[in-house]
Amino acid sequence: MARKPGNDDPLTPVTIAVGQEDLLLDRAVQEVVAAARAADSDTDVRDLTSDQLQPGTLAELTSPSLFAERKVVVVRSAQDLSADSVKDVKAYLGSPFEEITLVLLHAGGAKGKGLLDAARKAGAREVSCPKMTKPADRLSFVRGEFRTLGRSATPEACQALVDSIGSDLRELASAASQLAADVEGTIDDAVVGRYYTGRAEASSFTVADRAVEGRAAEALEALRWSLATGVAPVMITSAMAQGVRAIGKLSAARGGRPADLARELGMPPWKIDRVRQQMRGWTPDGVAAALRAVADADAGVKGGGDDSAYALEKAVVAVARAKGLRSARG
Repeated sequence: MARKPGNDDPLTPVTIAVGQEDLLLDRAVQEVVAAARAADSDTDVRDLTSDQLQPGTLAELTSPSLFAERKVVVVRSAQDLSADSVKDVKAYLGSPFEEITLVLLHAGGAKGKGLLDAARKAGAREVSCPKMTKPADRLSFVRGEFRTLGRSATPEACQALVDSIGSDLRELASAASQLAADVEGTIDDAVVGRYYTGRAEASSFTVADRAVEGRAAEALEALRWSLATGVAPVMITSAMAQGVRAIGKLSAARGGRPADLARELGMPPWKIDRVRQQMRGWTPDGVAAALRAVADADAGVKGGGDDSAYALEKAVVAVARAKGLRSARG
């Protein structure tokens, strides 16, 4: 969870969690509840949806207790509160109680912005929970999960996990937790492959990796598994094209540090290291032959042929064989 500068105490009287990433919103709530229960094991937690917070409800929930018990009041989808309920919340923001923590979950955006602005003006602690739509954001999330779990994972492993699981943050967090619990030592991409092989999102890249490494039998096995699990043939040709092009780009680039080459070629540094290992044995003629084979397969799976599986098998074998192709000029 990213936070804005300011008060970082979970027991601040008011916390606003802003964004649409459900996992991060839930974690923002859990953090406050855990801190409150650490301070008082008898903390009373009330978790409400916007329609459950009727006018007057907040006053009842935050009224002083004879036993001075600590409370956490969570209001979800605060942007959907009625106008009267918003008035109640704004009034409370002006004089919150010390033993009560109010947590407002707000989607952000224009709807209900007045309430959000009022909470910020009142000095509320803010937790940012943005929707993670970019692969790079999800990769950073996975790295952060392993750091939080106190485990070391290679960049390749983190990328493989994102490729395998996809965009669901809950599944990514669960997978990282499972690997941390089950695996000793550094978590690498081979471990991720053993645990999550067969996931549709990862299968196409597995086919491509084995093919450009010249491992035809393993590539064909991965291809058949991919097709059996519903991977679209066009995803496989796309992954193979990316793999071959990456080898061609890196072969033509001047030597240098991975970080420098990454900027020049538009690849992450970890991928530079992987492609360097894969490109051994490749020649310019081999790259050209592989690209022709992938292009033919792509035309086949997009309607130019009658059997997509056969077209893909031919391409996989051709790419694997192209790795050792001698240059006609050599």
